[in-house]
Amino acid sequence: MTVTQRRGRRIMMTPAELDAFLTEQRTCRVATVSADGRPHISALWFAWDGTALWLYSLTRSRRWAELSGDPRLAVIVDDGHDYGELRGAELSGEAAFVGEAPRSGAPCPELDAPERMFAAKYFGLDAMPHDGRHAWLRLIPDTVSSWDFRKLPQG
Repeated sequence: MTVTQRRGRRIMMTPAELDAFLTEQRTCRVATVSADGRPHISALWFAWDGTALWLYSLTRSRRWAELSGDPRLAVIVDDGHDYGELRGAELSGEAAFVGEAPRSGAPCPELDAPERMFAAKYFGLDAMPHDGRHAWLRLIPDTVSSWDFRKLPQG
């Protein structure tokens, strides 16, 4: 992962801050590119394992179809209400499809940890409930930019 931040270094998150932020946040915005080059943005729940962002997507969605044709992906996770509270991260790279699609729960060791994290975070469960409509996308970001306006001098 490459930190691409040239500006705003004083407000960028440390690796530990970024890890904690991505672990605690619940919703991200996912940007994909259509065949004609138009951007498409949608909101998703996600899990962060310290290296990869795991997205549980509907397989019959526009997002899934676009990523099947062009795996480039950008994700924003942000938080804050007032200007001095704003913080977030942009992660970009290529999406990888992991496991069967749609996911039925067939054994897939690579999904054991993300599914446990996701099930606990969003459903309060020990195991992932599978609905036969979703499947997993993994983003190991090539680039990451972050900001935390709480680091700005208050005045």
